[in-house]
Amino acid sequence: MILPEVRDPRMVTIRRGGSLTDADHRLLALWAAECAEHVLCHFERERPDDPRPREAVAAARAWARGDMPMMQARAAGGHAMGAARPLVGPARFAAYAAGQAACVGHVAEHDLGAAAYAIKAARRAQPDNFRAGRIEREWQRDKLPEPVRRLVLEDQARRNSICWSIFSD
Repeated sequence: MILPEVRDPRMVTIRRGGSLTDADHRLLALWAAECAEHVLCHFERERPDDPRPREAVAAARAWARGDMPMMQARAAGGHAMGAARPLVGPARFAAYAAGQAACVGHVAEHDLGAAAYAIKAARRAQPDNFRAGRIEREWQRDKLPEPVRRLVLEDQARRNSICWSIFSD
């Protein structure tokens, strides 16, 4: 569960009654795609012949550029999550990260799903490194586009408890 019961209007697009601009929505999708792609190697190492998670990352970027309809990107996200289901460990979480990234066009709050699953993938890939999750989280934060940085950091604090407390130490 990564979505809150009560939506933050700052994460809802203007046309749906919130205050999120299309430009910022696209930035969230691009950041989520970057987070997912950073750990995609864990999936591809285990399932090199399954393109669904990589296609989902590409779909997130295509939606952000305006080259793909939201429903098509969202469907790619569902396919990536389907690739995740039979797996365990970092490969599973990496595929889920990709799926979440592709769904950001549908619901902007999936950006934290991509980030959180990527952190889980990094942790599982290095179970003996207690800093692996923190390193991944800091890498992600370094990649945050300035226009949405404050919004994402505040959202991480607000939703940390429903995202496995992954955004704090």
